[in-house]
Order: sequence, then C-alpha cells, then structure tokens
Amino acid sequence: MPVRRADTDRDRGPSDPARVFRVLDEHGVDHVVIGGWAVIAHGRVRITSDVHLVVAPARENLKRLERALAELRAELCSVDAHLLGIGLTAEQLASGGNFTLTTDAGGVDVFKAVPSGAPYADLKRRSLERRVRGTPVSVAGREDLIRMKRAAGREIDLEDLAVLTEEERERGEHHPGAPT
Repeated sequence: MPVRRADTDRDRGPSDPARVFRVLDEHGVDHVVIGGWAVIAHGRVRITSDVHLVVAPARENLKRLERALAELRAELCSVDAHLLGIGLTAEQLASGGNFTLTTDAGGVDVFKAVPSGAPYADLKRRSLERRVRGTPVSVAGREDLIRMKRAAGREIDLEDLAVLTEEERERGEHHPGAPT
C-alpha cells in the first residue's frame, strides 16, 4: 500500500473514532484501546481527537491491520515515508515500532509496545469489553491504564491518572509508586 505524506501533525483530520473502531472490527484486528478513549471508557469525561491502540503482534493480525488501514486511507504523519521507502504493509508494521497516522477518520496511533505496558496477551486478558455505537471495543483495564499513564507522565496523563486513582483513594487503597 503506498503511503502519502500527511501535511501536518497538528490537524490529523476529522475525528470519527466510531468509524475507526468499526473498520478495525470488520477486519478482525486484534487490538486493545489505550489513551484518551480508554480513559473515557473508565468514566472520565474528557476530549480526545485521536485513537491510541496496541495491536497483537501476530503476522496474520498485522495483515488484517494493513487492510483496515488501507480502508481508512492511513498515512504516516509528518514523515516523508515515500522517500524512505516506508509503507504500511504487514512487513513494515512488524518491523517498525509505533506509528503515528492520519486517516480519513482522524488520528490513529498504533503501538506494538508501550512504556510500562504489559505484554499484549496480558493486556488483552485484562481488558474490558465496551461498545461504541454498537461496535465491540476492547479497552485497557484500569491498572494497566494507570501504569501506562504514570510512565508517560505528560500533563494530560497526570490529569487522567488523578481521576483514575480517585476511586482508590476514596477506598483508602494505595499502590506503590502512586501519587499521594
């Protein structure tokens, strides 16, 4: 699949996460949603315009992801991929790390690994099933999400972390490394 260069990483196009989830589901892509949409699924009201997901690394799954990304007209964001010979093929997805993409349904960040993230099988096993406009979506479990947010440490992650751990503080629970 040819890759075109996205014009900017600031505006990643119209945001239609329900379409992203539907296309991934229709292609049978094994994945777990992390980031802002996962935080929303855990009850935090917040705005996010892109979808972050971790994908199962199996070759057949990456082939399904390649087809889904083609349907979404995915492009690597702010990279002269066409000059570097980088494509969004299953082979490139397998050999690369994480991909920041723009699609005709908005920004999508595909991760094969996340700092402080669990191995994919564990992340998937502990994920929660949610529905977005009728489409089943696997969302990172609370503890996995807390670990990832803590490791990322950006301002928005710290805000998410405060909300995700509020219930634990109310119950008097404390986890090592958790903010007090």
